[in-house]
This record gives sequence, structure tokens and C-alpha cells, in this order.
Amino acid sequence: MSFCIIGLTGPSGAGKSTVAAHLRDAGIPVIDADCVYHDLLIPPSACLDTIAEVFSTSVLTPDGHLDRPALAALVFEDSDIGRERLATLNRITHRFVTEKTQQMLADYRAKGLSAAVIDAPLLIEADMHRMCDLCVCVLADHNTRLRRLMARDGKDAAAIEARLRAQPSDDFYLSNTDMAIYTDDSTTPENLRQQVTALLARAEVCL
Repeated sequence: MSFCIIGLTGPSGAGKSTVAAHLRDAGIPVIDADCVYHDLLIPPSACLDTIAEVFSTSVLTPDGHLDRPALAALVFEDSDIGRERLATLNRITHRFVTEKTQQMLADYRAKGLSAAVIDAPLLIEADMHRMCDLCVCVLADHNTRLRRLMARDGKDAAAIEARLRAQPSDDFYLSNTDMAIYTDDSTTPENLRQQVTALLARAEVCL
């Protein structure tokens, strides 16, 4: 029995979680890379140990958990050194997340499932798209994303705009994926269902 790995990615506020929910409703397991990362940081953790080894134990709390503000102060410093630290952190976390994701995919395959989804904002940057049979980006126009993120995060427009400017362009996602799903304000629930159905048909997933 064939096993299709679907990669799902896209910028913040584009509606990726909504598309992932539709895929779950279709009976396809979704591996949330962000959740995998957070689980990997729960002590005892080889990922956490590696981060502490590279960045020193100053990024750990007294009880051995990750001190997120301390780590963020190092990797988000606006300097060449800060950018180098962030790249180093990404290499560490991407490796551990990829290894865990591969284990989960192997389990799904062993259970005889026909497909699984990797839901990862950094699917392309982490090279996880190379693991996938079909890569899909979820996109929405700038104003739609801005409004959604302001409502979700409770931050002002300037803060959200700064985050959006730091993210890749739509062209980056389109040039590195096989198809796109659009979730602009004009996208109706029925239209979104049709787009997800087209995705599943392209992946040759039998519902």
C-alpha cells in the first residue's frame, strides 16, 4: 500500500491551521512540527542538552527547563553574532524535529495508513519538504493575515507588520511547493473544502 507524505507550510496568518484541521477531518494524521519541537524540549531531552551545550547552561532555568527569554535574548540580538546564533539554533532544532518526524511517519506507515501530513512553518527552510511526496503552501493576502494576527495575538499593527516583513514572500512558497491553497477573506467555506478536496485528489489519497 502506498503512503503519501503531504507537506503543509505557509506564512503566519495564512490559515495553515484551518487547512490542517480539514485534513484531520478527512482522517489523515497531522504532525505539527511546532508541537514536536515543544515536546522535544521537555527534560530529559537530548535536544535541550545540545542547546545547553552550545549556548551554555545560562539558557536553562534552575529546574533544568529551557529559559526561553534567555535564549531569545541571544539568538534574536540584532547583530551578525545574533544571526549566527539563530542559524546555529535552527540547525540543532531542525535536526531533532526531523528525526522525530521521521519516527512518527514510520509508525503511521507501519499501521497501514495511506497518508500523513507534516505541518511545519519552516518546512522548506528545514529541508523537510524533501521528505514529502506533495508540498502545499497556504497563502492569504497581506491585509487578511494582518487582521488575523492582530486578533489572535492582541498586538498592534506595527508589531505584526514587522513580523510579516521578516517572513518569506509568496513567491518563495510558490517556487518551493507543488500547489497552493488560498484562504483570503473572500474564500468561502465551500471553496476551501473544494481546494482541500483537490489537494487530496492530487495526493491520490482515498477517503
